[in-house]
Amino acid sequence: MTATATPALGRTAERTGGGTLAGTGVLLRFGLRRDRVRIPVWLAALTLGTLWPAAAFPQLYATAADRQAAAATMRSPAGLAFTGPEHYLSDYHYGSMVSHQMLGFMVIMVGIMSVLMVARHTRTEEESGRAELVRAAVVGRHAQLAAALILTIAVNIALALLLTLSLGSLGVDGVTWGGSLLYGAANAAVGITFAGIAAVTVQITEHSRGASGMGLAVVGAAYLVRAAGDSVGSGLSWASPIGWAQQTFAYLDDRWWPLLLNLAAAAVAAAIGFALSVRRDLGAGLRATRRGRSAASRALTTPLGFAFRLHRGMLVGFAIGMLVLGMSYGPFLGDIETQLQDIEIFKEALVQLGGATFVDSFVAMIMVLLAVVAAIYAVIATLRSRSEENSGRAEPVLATGLSRTRWLGSHLTVALVGGPLMLLLAGVALAATGAPTVNESGLFGEIVAAAAAYIPALWVTTGLAVALVGWFPRASALAWLVVVYAGVVGYFGTILQFPDWMDNLSPFGHIPRLPIEGFSWTPLLILTAIAAGLVAVGLYGFRRRDITTK
Repeated sequence: MTATATPALGRTAERTGGGTLAGTGVLLRFGLRRDRVRIPVWLAALTLGTLWPAAAFPQLYATAADRQAAAATMRSPAGLAFTGPEHYLSDYHYGSMVSHQMLGFMVIMVGIMSVLMVARHTRTEEESGRAELVRAAVVGRHAQLAAALILTIAVNIALALLLTLSLGSLGVDGVTWGGSLLYGAANAAVGITFAGIAAVTVQITEHSRGASGMGLAVVGAAYLVRAAGDSVGSGLSWASPIGWAQQTFAYLDDRWWPLLLNLAAAAVAAAIGFALSVRRDLGAGLRATRRGRSAASRALTTPLGFAFRLHRGMLVGFAIGMLVLGMSYGPFLGDIETQLQDIEIFKEALVQLGGATFVDSFVAMIMVLLAVVAAIYAVIATLRSRSEENSGRAEPVLATGLSRTRWLGSHLTVALVGGPLMLLLAGVALAATGAPTVNESGLFGEIVAAAAAYIPALWVTTGLAVALVGWFPRASALAWLVVVYAGVVGYFGTILQFPDWMDNLSPFGHIPRLPIEGFSWTPLLILTAIAAGLVAVGLYGFRRRDITTK
């Protein structure tokens, strides 16, 4: 790959009369073919994730008094930070509850989907070398980015239609067809905005993980800015694309014009992305790669040291994110009893958990969320080995004297250590910011112990991922099902009163929920043994199967 590759290939397409967008339609159809499984899974998960709680609201808040009690509780700074603008509370019927309590969270997932989709069809293609082969044909220099953006926009529009049809057909009071159309459009507008932002981040770095990481960091920053603005009732939330979507007040005022800000931001970001794409070489990034040392360090010459170097960026990024996540919940522990004591559904959920206090019960609920987020890192780190194999980088390394077990074991070690580290960082941040707000001795240690108790569940998740890599590499993405299932059942199961057998299907469901339950070694030892067995099975399978070659 040479520095003159991009201009030369661009001129080839232009000489044939195709222009800079030549081949966009073909690449779009190819993207649809590649994501024929991913797209339906994303759409189904996002639609059901909205529809399920929305359908449960009439049972959770059966009377007007229940809804008014919820509105009174949500008026606290913490409640508004978790949900959205206070104006929703002026008429807190089922429709405004859907938009107020769910829109701000669901658009985060929509933004993540859009960022990953754009990065997958642009920067990942360049990093793997496939983009160079494609550009050798009659393909314009803007075709790949244009196809990725069109595909992402189309998926977001499809999501908007699904949300409109599913919510509008619920027949719930206040959930109108007009409001449902606006709610779906708000989700799509935010997704399109972050697709435009991803079009910029993929130009900056030559690595797909770095481009995705920057895009996801913008998603997180948008949520934090929105939360900070709504918590104090300032105009700061207008600086966030998520805040713009919530200012539509779907099901309440049904204002469409704030979405014009999302679309304008998306158009500007996409234009910047196209402009930047011609200022770099194919496969390179605008940010120059830092020159390394003339000689590798001693640690870098070992399998574990090299694996850590590959994982370092993601490890640091997740560590910062987990610290921020833990710190975002801690300051509200002192006010949690006042916020939740009048909401019947939360009182019933906390009674079901068996906690002696609201604080202990809330900590147990939040710890499930933190553990699931840490499991996301564990799966990403484990599947990095499969990514290295698919890209062809594992083959030359394994052609040396390095054994397959040591190579896969190095990536596995990072996952087995990094996942618990992420969880403990979040637990310490939660304890450090939350314990001083509560007059309860020993709470700091109890929170850290509650986080540490979930480590065996993380190891089981990692073990399942490596077992799939070892025996069924093409199905290794199925490891994400454990994370998604654990997140839905663990976080919503208590509130929506799922049956116990659903919780028992998740490794996270067997962890003692400290500090409201007594500590027990038995489930932790059993889960650790299962994790060890899965790791052994995965390593054995990897030694026996063929390596993907390029």
